[in-house]
Amino acid sequence: MNTYNDNREAEVVLKNNLALDKLLKVLLIIGIIVVSGIIIYFVFNPAPGYTSFGLLNSNKQAGNYPKTASVGENVTFYAIVGNFLGRDFRFYVEVLIGDNDTIRSETGSRNATSAYNTSIFSLHHTETWMSDSLQVSFSQVGTNYSIIAELWEVTTGSGNEFKNIMWFIINITT
Repeated sequence: MNTYNDNREAEVVLKNNLALDKLLKVLLIIGIIVVSGIIIYFVFNPAPGYTSFGLLNSNKQAGNYPKTASVGENVTFYAIVGNFLGRDFRFYVEVLIGDNDTIRSETGSRNATSAYNTSIFSLHHTETWMSDSLQVSFSQVGTNYSIIAELWEVTTGSGNEFKNIMWFIINITT
């Protein structure tokens, strides 16, 4: 047996183990720094908040909205708003009537007639508001009318800010 070669091989293995230990320590330190940075980022830059907005039928349930009504008949519905912005939220709901020329989009409606606005309300973070019954009636027979509700934030200075839109389609008979 050659003791010199055995010792030499043992030194190489030892050096490789020491190098691997150093590499693992460096990677562990880098990992701790990266994870700490991610945690610090999310603590100081939380995810943006949101508002929830919906329409409920006359039974205060989502869905089963009226599909037809008669001229002069009140169509009853409710609006519901939730504040998850992480701050107080002042808002109102504008109720509009649309027809075949109305364009409804995520930026609001165009060519719709304003029926009325609700009062201005304030909600704290995580609070929810439901309107009293909202009612709209139509004076003419027609198809594809829409009842539109727009959520507006009341802001100071630069005017109010459009937040969301909901609607349902209704046909009006005699």
